[in-house]
Amino acid sequence: MSIETQRILVLGVGNILFTDEGIGVRAIEEMQSGYQFSENVTLMDGGTLGTRLMDYIMESDYLIVVDAVLGDSDPGSVYRLTGEDLRQSLAFKNSMHQTDLVDTLVYCDLAGHCPEAVVIGMEPADYETMAVGLSEPAQAALPHMMQRVAEEIRKAGATAEPVSQ
Repeated sequence: MSIETQRILVLGVGNILFTDEGIGVRAIEEMQSGYQFSENVTLMDGGTLGTRLMDYIMESDYLIVVDAVLGDSDPGSVYRLTGEDLRQSLAFKNSMHQTDLVDTLVYCDLAGHCPEAVVIGMEPADYETMAVGLSEPAQAALPHMMQRVAEEIRKAGATAEPVSQ
């Protein structure tokens, strides 16, 4: 399969009820209205669905997970994680989401197809306070995070262009 035709899934994960823990979902919401994508790109709110995402993941060739990441940097810092570094993403920790997303990827592999995966994540300022809005640092860094996701989509062979206002 050529890079231009690979199916790209951009999966925003997190719990929107706990401030910055929902940063991945909020980024997807903003990108759906603020960007245009080629037909081979699917944006999805994965919430905290865990293994219920297997079918969607297995139907993709390239997976971009958008999430909060604990990387010991300043709140709002944006990261790109691959390989073993994926476990820094909150989606890959049992305590935050319903199931460990690394386990979900292992199950996909066992079931016959696991796409290449990358995480574009942001250091949260607050992921414990029950509130539906993002913290100020996360909200301020959201445009940068979305730009990084768009760059990743382009590197994977698709288009992601901001919509003119």
